[in-house]
Amino acid sequence: MTAAAVVVGEVVGVGIFLTPAAMTKSLGSPLLLLVVWLLSGLMALSGALCYGELAARFPAAGGGYVYLREAYGPALAFLYGWMGFLVLDPGLTAALAVGAASYVGYAAGLQPAGVKALALASVLALAAVNAGGVRLGGWVVRWLTIVKLALLLFILAWGFGRGLGDWSHFAPFVARRAGSPLLGGALAGGLVSAFFSFGGWWDLSKLGGEVRDPRRTLPLALVLGVLVVTAVYVLTSAAFVYLVAPERVTSGEAFAAQAGEALFGPAGALFFTCVVVVAVLGSLAAYTMSAPRVYFAMARDGLFLPAAARLNPRTGAPVRAVLMQAALASLLVLLGSFDQIISYFLFAVVLFVTLTVAGLFRLRRRGPASEYLTPLYPLTPIVYLILSGGLLFLLAAGSPLQALAGLGVVALGLPVYYLLLQRRREFTDDLD
Repeated sequence: MTAAAVVVGEVVGVGIFLTPAAMTKSLGSPLLLLVVWLLSGLMALSGALCYGELAARFPAAGGGYVYLREAYGPALAFLYGWMGFLVLDPGLTAALAVGAASYVGYAAGLQPAGVKALALASVLALAAVNAGGVRLGGWVVRWLTIVKLALLLFILAWGFGRGLGDWSHFAPFVARRAGSPLLGGALAGGLVSAFFSFGGWWDLSKLGGEVRDPRRTLPLALVLGVLVVTAVYVLTSAAFVYLVAPERVTSGEAFAAQAGEALFGPAGALFFTCVVVVAVLGSLAAYTMSAPRVYFAMARDGLFLPAAARLNPRTGAPVRAVLMQAALASLLVLLGSFDQIISYFLFAVVLFVTLTVAGLFRLRRRGPASEYLTPLYPLTPIVYLILSGGLLFLLAAGSPLQALAGLGVVALGLPVYYLLLQRRREFTDDLD
């Protein structure tokens, strides 16, 4: 259950309060909104089933890094870790921390300096928790996830149970509302937004070396987590449509405030602030627990700073790897520039996950059967690859320069890889 909570805790963040607004407005049909969520859920589920087999084959810390290494070799795996350590992991950590602090700062009237201080405090506090070991970190993630889901269920029960919305907001259910944008562009934008609302389900596999009975636990937790996330998104979106008429939607933030007002009157905005803060902190706690395991795995292979491979003898946690991520994230919080940086690497993230799923075909041909086999293979990975291929096309077509720039920075890791590889060989020769 803790492993599944890591999936739900990381994926269900602030996006659930912002994404439905834009999707509802652009799609113009409750049925299309449901279809987009279910299609994205199918994509995540098919990917999770494939990752389940990969996790059963290689139940070690590092997740995608390990799977890419085994399927394609260490060079591609290094580029994945290079991107994560230098840009994506500290950038997302900083974005989540500042996002949570901004909501608190708005409610408490904090100045910008106070918001930054609160964001730094949250990064360092969760780094300290994860330095205490996976048991303590898992306990924090599990309870934040429980509170998050309880609050969302309360919103559903309170809104529908007390009849605070209007069922006419779902009409017309199939036909699109007048004035809706072109269907092709709306579907493309909705699918991209929905995919990134599901983003992060794959990070549980990074904890493979610290999960009890990983060959059994990881596949089950990945599937259970994705199913729960899909249900949460569908039900919460339905509640928001019920509470707020789509034609009143102007922005994600205004949409959340309108839903809060419909639920609790003037105090609704404060309630939603609390829900958002819990949701974001849950995502931040899960992410700061999973990401450093990649640096640990790279260092163990001799492709990263050796200190990152050291485990705390008491807690078994890669404390120095955790602190490295926290230090870079803290620097980005102070600099205040990370949103634009992250956007340049979205294409690369999807590409790496796609390559990881495709690697299952190579690994099946090479090695013995796993204790866990992907259901409906090869249909399951083919479904994922088709959907992710479409998503890659949409991202490249929508922001070609960003996609190329992100891939360019990733490719800059190749000289670093060969330099590290040469130094490792020289060190080995000296020992011999």
